[in-house]
Amino acid sequence: MTSGEKLTWFRWLCTVFGFLFHLGDTGSDFMLSVQYFRGGHLTWAILTLVFVLAGSVCIQAFSYAWFKDDKENYEDDGMGLSTCHLIGIHVLQIGIFTRYLHLLKKSCKALRSSQKEQSQIIGLATDLSMLRMFETFLESIPQLILQAYIILEHNHRSNLQYISMALSFLTIAWATVDYRRCLRQSLTHLNNMPSGIPAVIYLSYKIFTITPRILSLTLFIMLSTFNTVAMACIWLLGTIWAFLEETSFCTSRALEHLYRAVVGVILIFTFFNIKGENTRVHMTLYYILNVCQNLAAPILLFLLKPESKRTDYFLPIIFFISVSNLMGLGFLGLYYSLLHPRGPGREEIKVDGMDEIDGMAHEPKTTRLQHFLQI
Repeated sequence: MTSGEKLTWFRWLCTVFGFLFHLGDTGSDFMLSVQYFRGGHLTWAILTLVFVLAGSVCIQAFSYAWFKDDKENYEDDGMGLSTCHLIGIHVLQIGIFTRYLHLLKKSCKALRSSQKEQSQIIGLATDLSMLRMFETFLESIPQLILQAYIILEHNHRSNLQYISMALSFLTIAWATVDYRRCLRQSLTHLNNMPSGIPAVIYLSYKIFTITPRILSLTLFIMLSTFNTVAMACIWLLGTIWAFLEETSFCTSRALEHLYRAVVGVILIFTFFNIKGENTRVHMTLYYILNVCQNLAAPILLFLLKPESKRTDYFLPIIFFISVSNLMGLGFLGLYYSLLHPRGPGREEIKVDGMDEIDGMAHEPKTTRLQHFLQI
């Protein structure tokens, strides 16, 4: 890790827990899809499976491209994979699984070696955290919306549903903080994310702004399934913004377009800084619109579907959406006003056109980190 944070067995165990969350989240969704098929709910089963596969296919595409970009580094690590091998791994949808195993193996070895060798784990962990972040917004959050819709609108409940939703929620929390921590470690012009209270406040900000968003979108879909068209329009606006910002995250044009489409999906649920610039005005406008939409959902449901007010969930959801939005914005203001890392970043040394971080040289291909979004 960085000079300010040494790799420990605790961090290694955190990676193990992240791996287990990934397996549990994906596995429970597959089991839930099978349960729906057996129960005759074909539409629910197909949608549950589609969210899993769509998210997986997207992150496998990024994983394959990054393996190709970092081929020399992986060969130096003793993980030289042929193109056919890489294609096979990602066609079978086990690219993330392979990355987790390699990171765990490399981390375990680094714990018994020098600090310089430990710093090589940064790139591996950051790539994996990025992919898990993509998966969170492409699979875990849409899955939560679908299951919440099934429970609230159709009153269909099962223990497996609750397990799947709990694992998706844990995945969101874990991926959000882990991504933020890994990204700030990997970029020398940024200070590390403080642990302890600042991390808890940041997590609270994200959880208390994303959760009411999930519930409000669920209520909109309950009002009419055609509201998914409005969600598609929000996605389109976010994607257009990414194109106008001319992001340069990927090495290929096709993958860059896919990345911008993923940006559009993420913007449905939370704000982030695409190019690392000062976006206080953009963030303020985003959350004003976000809160207005969140509050409009239960109001419209009350006015246009009055029978909903007699349900046992209506008043608790209105209360939760209102309070959660206030708490989320409060944590947002607290974090960025008092706890957000400021000041000059860690030292960045230029060596013959390469960036040297803590004694380890990285090729310019790592510019994908420099252009990557900062949630």
